[in-house]
Amino acid sequence: MKFRRPRKAVLMVALVVTLALLCCGGSVTVLLLNGVINDNERSFLNASLGCGKGGAVDPDSKMPDISGYNASQIRNAAIIINVGSDLGLPPRAWVIAVATAMQESALVNLGHLGKRNDHDSQGLFQQRPSSGWGTPAQVRDPVYASTKFYSKLQTIPGWDKMPLTDAAQAVQISAYPDAYAKHEPLATQIVNMLADGAANAVGNSVAMECAASGAVAASGWTIPLKGPVGSGFRSRSRPNHQGVDISVDKYRPIFAVASGVVSMVKCDEDFRGRKTCNVDGYPGKGGCGWMVEIIHAGNVMTRYCHMVQRPFVRENQQVAAGELLGRVGSSGNSSGPHLHFEVHLGNDRSSAGATDPVRFMQQQGAPLGNEE
Repeated sequence: MKFRRPRKAVLMVALVVTLALLCCGGSVTVLLLNGVINDNERSFLNASLGCGKGGAVDPDSKMPDISGYNASQIRNAAIIINVGSDLGLPPRAWVIAVATAMQESALVNLGHLGKRNDHDSQGLFQQRPSSGWGTPAQVRDPVYASTKFYSKLQTIPGWDKMPLTDAAQAVQISAYPDAYAKHEPLATQIVNMLADGAANAVGNSVAMECAASGAVAASGWTIPLKGPVGSGFRSRSRPNHQGVDISVDKYRPIFAVASGVVSMVKCDEDFRGRKTCNVDGYPGKGGCGWMVEIIHAGNVMTRYCHMVQRPFVRENQQVAAGELLGRVGSSGNSSGPHLHFEVHLGNDRSSAGATDPVRFMQQQGAPLGNEE
């Protein structure tokens, strides 16, 4: 079977587009005569913005090198992406599907493995003929199997807003419901490599500003809030500054940048051991003030400091990307209202685990530093 390339988007004559473009940091206003933007038009506009062009490479072409996966496995990922594109689904669905197949089959189109099989599960998604997924031959057809996965995914209310592992589990009903989350970072990378940055594409928005609009990128990441980045990561003047400061007015809402589990909520002690977070701090006071930490897929931890009041979330609470955490303040070691935002790799709270949030968030398709 010859696999088709994803259909290229075509803007109809009836579409009036006004572009004010500063590459993902600027704004793009799309005005449609009928007030509707479809998925193909959205993909075209994402490409125009440089925010993810959408559509996989030809599965018959040479596959890129991705550590841990051979060309045949990556070709199967390309087929999964192509099917999602042909169905008109957004790149977030492709990431979910690829991550699911990574967990279920390591992107290998498995036949019946006898006693090693989980019941009669077969194919990329380990779908069971006895459970109504199709005949053995059908579930071993990557195009058919991908189509069935996407069809079931679309029946899950709010699948595009769920943490990836919840959406995948709702389709697969696995005995290991939390197993999918660990594949999200690499699945995002695979989609980006095969589909020319598609995982950085925006979701549903008529006023399209890439992920900088506050929309959740297909990678599952978004920005904590809009605002200019002031003091940067480990700058010359502040070599021990383990995050970045986003300077905005007090009481501005702060959002979770990705789905995860809240690992810490506290009033951080100052240098004198005091927990005085309900008042404005000052330089030299010490401490993060009211703060939140979240553990995300891939053992990435994000930290949010200097909130004006006790955060709105609690420890061990599951949060979704874009969920409200609290409000901007100036508690702790602070010279004025701002969000101090950190990203730590390997769930390492120390300075050794800290990485530059600007660079990291850019890689997730959710660039920081965008003003209102």
